[in-house]
Amino acid sequence: MAQTELGIGIIGTGFGQKIHIPGFQAHHRTNVAAVYHRDRAKAEAIAARHGIPHVFTSVDELVQCPAVDGVSLSTPPFLHAEMGQAVLRAGKHLLLEKPTALSVDEARHLLALSQQTGAIAALDFEFRFVPAWQRLAELLAEGVVGQKRFIAIDWLVSGRGDPNRPWNWYAQKDLGGGALGAIGSHVFDYLSWLFGPATRLCGQLSTAIATRPDPVSGEPKPVDADDTCRIMLDLADGTPCQIALSAVTYQGRGHWLEIYGDRGTLVLGSDNQSDYVHGFKLWLSENGGPLTEVEIPDRLQFPQTYDDGRLAPFIRVVDHWVQCIDHGKPAAPSLQEGVYSQLLMDLTHASHQAGAWVDVPSS
Repeated sequence: MAQTELGIGIIGTGFGQKIHIPGFQAHHRTNVAAVYHRDRAKAEAIAARHGIPHVFTSVDELVQCPAVDGVSLSTPPFLHAEMGQAVLRAGKHLLLEKPTALSVDEARHLLALSQQTGAIAALDFEFRFVPAWQRLAELLAEGVVGQKRFIAIDWLVSGRGDPNRPWNWYAQKDLGGGALGAIGSHVFDYLSWLFGPATRLCGQLSTAIATRPDPVSGEPKPVDADDTCRIMLDLADGTPCQIALSAVTYQGRGHWLEIYGDRGTLVLGSDNQSDYVHGFKLWLSENGGPLTEVEIPDRLQFPQTYDDGRLAPFIRVVDHWVQCIDHGKPAAPSLQEGVYSQLLMDLTHASHQAGAWVDVPSS
């Protein structure tokens, strides 16, 4: 089936309409065959807007549709386990948004189902597919920094800084809301990708905006999901990492990764507050010299870019998923990587509750 077209069912029509639907429609091997929404009128309106032939108000009906080969799932995280299980039990391939689920146990159950059914599952960890990040990975593999001494990550943005932004699931810890799930899930994945496993971590979570207005009544409702995270983490090779995450920092410095070694320093960063993919640049210092910007080679560049920076890497994620389906075997970032990211999130919550360092299991 190396050149067959794959029909995709869409579950999740917020981020799904912004990125997933246009991404699948842009890829030469996928077509959007069906869309789910619990409200039929809304489902039909979305289908008409995007030219989608099949409409469903039941997940079970969508996954049984013969035109659907794989499903894109971009609902809030508290729905991932139930909906992802329905997809995988039907033997349909799964492209899942992060965070993987509400707990590592839910994530492991999804992984076990994918292994039992043979369905190919991938996670939308898109930084692995951004050109500047790919060049960083190459330079690390070449050993330009030598023995790592320290890694620092700052991801400080203002997307949820306005206290008048309405209360919703994102404000609720039990539904998977919070900055740790939204952006920390990415950080834990790319730390594993670039540097390998961790051995222990210590996390502290806080909520700067304690209430948000109810979207209907306007009355303040309590927020118990984190909007700021401080994490210390040790890698298996002993390298210490410091991580600062916040979604409520006006004029925050953006997203930066700094790697310090005995032979050199690599700095990757973007101060773009409106688009978390556009704008990354990479700098290298060798043997104590000045930081010099690294040119990103044409072979790594996106063939096409879009106003929304998330679209180009998502199309690469789709291409990765399609190739895995062709070969009948998952590859990173798969559900296995989703399980690991979820494990580190769970351990961060556990560390915060205990006020202590926690060990990361080796398997």
